[in-house]
Amino acid sequence: MHAFLSRLGIEEVNPGAWSSEGAIATKGRIVEVHSPLDGSLIASVQLAGLDDYEAVIGNARDAFKRWRMLPAPKRGEIVRLVGEALRTHKEDLGRLIALEVGKVLSEGEGEVQESVDMADLAVGMSRQLFGLTMHSERPGHRMYEQWHPLGVVGIITAFNFPNAVWAWNAMVAAIAGDTMIWKPSLKAPLTAIATHRICDAVLQEHGFGGVFNLIIGDDADVGTTMIEDRRVPLISATGSTRMGRIVGETVARRLGRCLLELGGNNAIIVHKDADLDLAIRGVAFGAVGTAGQRCTTTRRLFLHRDIADDFTAKLVRAYGSITIGNPLEDEGVLMGPLIDADAVSMYMDAIAMVREQGGEILCGGKPVERPGFYVEPTIVKATLDMPITKEETFAPILYVFTYDDVADAIDAQNDVDQGLSSAVFTDSFRLAERFLSHAGSDCGIANVNIGTSGAEIGGAFGGEKDTGGGREAGSDSWKAYMRRQTCTMNWSTDLPLAQGVTFDLD
Repeated sequence: MHAFLSRLGIEEVNPGAWSSEGAIATKGRIVEVHSPLDGSLIASVQLAGLDDYEAVIGNARDAFKRWRMLPAPKRGEIVRLVGEALRTHKEDLGRLIALEVGKVLSEGEGEVQESVDMADLAVGMSRQLFGLTMHSERPGHRMYEQWHPLGVVGIITAFNFPNAVWAWNAMVAAIAGDTMIWKPSLKAPLTAIATHRICDAVLQEHGFGGVFNLIIGDDADVGTTMIEDRRVPLISATGSTRMGRIVGETVARRLGRCLLELGGNNAIIVHKDADLDLAIRGVAFGAVGTAGQRCTTTRRLFLHRDIADDFTAKLVRAYGSITIGNPLEDEGVLMGPLIDADAVSMYMDAIAMVREQGGEILCGGKPVERPGFYVEPTIVKATLDMPITKEETFAPILYVFTYDDVADAIDAQNDVDQGLSSAVFTDSFRLAERFLSHAGSDCGIANVNIGTSGAEIGGAFGGEKDTGGGREAGSDSWKAYMRRQTCTMNWSTDLPLAQGVTFDLD
């Protein structure tokens, strides 16, 4: 057993639900958690059931009645301490993320830093939950708007960011006055358990246990129950577009709110006037970071014909220098494994379709023969008529196209169902502005001379089309977790009606 697991309190078997009273006894099935680094068993988790869910949401609703009455700046102070607690455990949590989902250590620790940064951002927001004052058309009246907490927020997270995506939601929801229930991926429950314990301890210390709640259960019972539950006014869900359609349709039927962060099929355009060395680094990290298992991973590359051959050759050489291995044991690792055997199978299925559809594999395309779930990062010379290039394969496969007219490249970049992240590398002021204009990228994120991956918490994160339309982080993200109320105060002795309507009584 790794020492950092003991420091984080990860036992052999953990129950799958936590509320203000601590761990809730469960009767669900046992799920084994294996490390993608070598396939070894890390721990087992007993899943929560519907009785556990009822206990958790009851505690969350009770806590909401008290938490919402604490002034927002006071809530912000507690969230600041939550961030400090995460900072204290940054190294251990980063190593747990590496062990459980296969990230290299810098990415694992960087994810925890992102959670700390989100806490810092939320603290500032806690003093800026602004409403507007409007001039009334009626004499002796004052109008203004204010914002109130929503209630219990459901947070559904994917395996690839098992710490940060929860924090993107939880820190802001907390300063907004909401409580929350976190349902993490069954592929990464241990990071959720450790993160919850660290953060909940701070709330418990200040008498507000029940603000953070965790439930680990099957989608078919716990997940479905939560998204159907009218007591949960907002569901924030991160995952596949298929999952997002189910969540969105289910929540819409009960007229609830959704914040969806779904798939991406992100592209980089490299123009002939670009700094090619800079572009190589941006493309390589975007395509290979987290073994291609980010929603912002670079999956398509458009190269101007004048530079295409030279750039592709340099990129293939750069891929050859990428060290693949176990980040907890091997030195200089830049790419770890895929999450599990199913992910390797999807990678191999995509490679088979590439060959069937006429793509040329320039490098990679094979699994790596060693314990764990490792594959080679792959570059494919592709054409726009290959259907596989329109799909998101959660693996390090990069499709390379050539173009003559940059307008065609922008149109091709936009010609996919997803609309998350995009980038252009160019030294042309006109092209940069064109890419960011109404006639440019249709994605929620558009970058110039940086890659598609690695968003900062100061900007709103999310995308359009099949990416779901959700936005997290950024300056006004708190509005997603609150409800707006318009208030009118009549300080006159008359009762004039708006729009000149009259209603005179004898």
